[in-house]
Amino acid sequence: MPPQHTHDFVENWTGLLAEGFDQETDLATLEVYLQKFSDDEVMKRILPRLSPEEISAYFRILGDTLRRHLSREEYHEFFLKESPSKSR
Repeated sequence: MPPQHTHDFVENWTGLLAEGFDQETDLATLEVYLQKFSDDEVMKRILPRLSPEEISAYFRILGDTLRRHLSREEYHEFFLKESPSKSR
């Protein structure tokens, strides 16, 4: 079975990485940072070092963002990678 998750953007982006330059650059930079941040090797180092407060803060911001910007169906299909029939 092929992997369900991808991080292609970070592998292919050749543009500027900066914050505050313009909307397109901000979004591309955020996507690159998030994909680099979620790399398995980075996670192995960061996760054990997080305090309980930091863990809660990450859950809060990620959960709030998912709820605010994805429908229930999108959450199940694109985040959880469930087939539509499983997401009742």
